[in-house]
Amino acid sequence: MIKKICLLIGFATGVCWLALAQDDTLQQSMKRGKEVYAANCASCHMQDGEGVEGAFPPLAKTGYLKNQKRAIGIVLNGQEGEITVNGKKYNVPMAALNHLTDTEIADVLNFISNSWGNKNLLIKPAQVKAERK
Repeated sequence: MIKKICLLIGFATGVCWLALAQDDTLQQSMKRGKEVYAANCASCHMQDGEGVEGAFPPLAKTGYLKNQKRAIGIVLNGQEGEITVNGKKYNVPMAALNHLTDTEIADVLNFISNSWGNKNLLIKPAQVKAERK
């Protein structure tokens, strides 16, 4: 019985440690990503991620970037054609930011995807590398 209790406590501690480690990794990535965002994205999508209606879609409070593969693809390859974000249509091309490193792209997407009312999973540089063409 004591072995089972010890195993349970050990497992719970390990799970907690893993969750805290991932949160710490996400926080570090978001901190770096905020700088990448300021240098590459804020001029169109605005500092607060609200975008410009009719021109640049909001990144704040949107589910549009929940699909990690699509989000990575947009940053790597740009975006052309009409899209609908938060019920509004946008049709202004976005240039590819493929000059950014895999880590910078993961960081900026982690910042965007977990700021301004968004809450998404951690994107890792290896995921960006897999999508880079």
